[in-house]
Amino acid sequence: MGACPRRPAADHGAARRPVLLRPLPHRSLPAELTIPAELTSRPRWVRRTGRKVPLTVHGDVASSTDPLTWSRYAYAAASDAGAGLGFVLDGDGVVCLDLDHCLDDEGTVAGWARNILDAAGDTWVEVSQVGDGLHVWGYGALPHGRRITVGGGSVELYGTGRYIAVTGRTFGGTPQRLGDLQRVIDELL
Repeated sequence: MGACPRRPAADHGAARRPVLLRPLPHRSLPAELTIPAELTSRPRWVRRTGRKVPLTVHGDVASSTDPLTWSRYAYAAASDAGAGLGFVLDGDGVVCLDLDHCLDDEGTVAGWARNILDAAGDTWVEVSQVGDGLHVWGYGALPHGRRITVGGGSVELYGTGRYIAVTGRTFGGTPQRLGDLQRVIDELL
C-alpha cells in the first residue's frame, strides 16, 4: 500500500503538521444533520471549538483565509477535533446572513427576523450553534462583512474572509438548497 498523499498545513508559529488528503476514520453523523450539497461539495470545511475558533481536522488552529487549513466535508465530518463543523466563505458567491437572538424559548421567530426570512424565500436556513439565532444561506455579492441593526435585532452579513459555525439543524421546512439572496442583501444594506 502506498503512502498517503499530504499537503502542508498553514504556518501559525507552531510546527507544521500535514493535512491528510484521505478521509479520517468514519464516525456516524446525527440523522438530523442535513446540509445542502452546494456547501458539502466545496472543500472549505473546518472544525471549530465551542468558542468558534476554527480548527483543522487534526485540531490545529485553522484560518478563514488560508485554504491549506480547510478540508472536504467528509474529512471534517469524520473528525472528532473540536466541538463541531464550520464552513469558510471565500467570496465565490455563497453568503450567510446571521440573524442573532431571533428565536424565543418556544422557537417563535421575532418579527424583524420573520420579515427577512419571508424576503429570502426558498433557501436553506439552519438554527445557530447557541440555538436562539438563524443562519440564512444563499447566493449573493457581498465583498465585506457587515453588522447592522434591523427592527431591534442584529444581522451579520458575510461573504468572504470568515467562517460560519454550521449545525446542520434545518429550520422549519426550508429547502436543502441555496437560493438567491441578492435582493435581500441590497434591501438590508
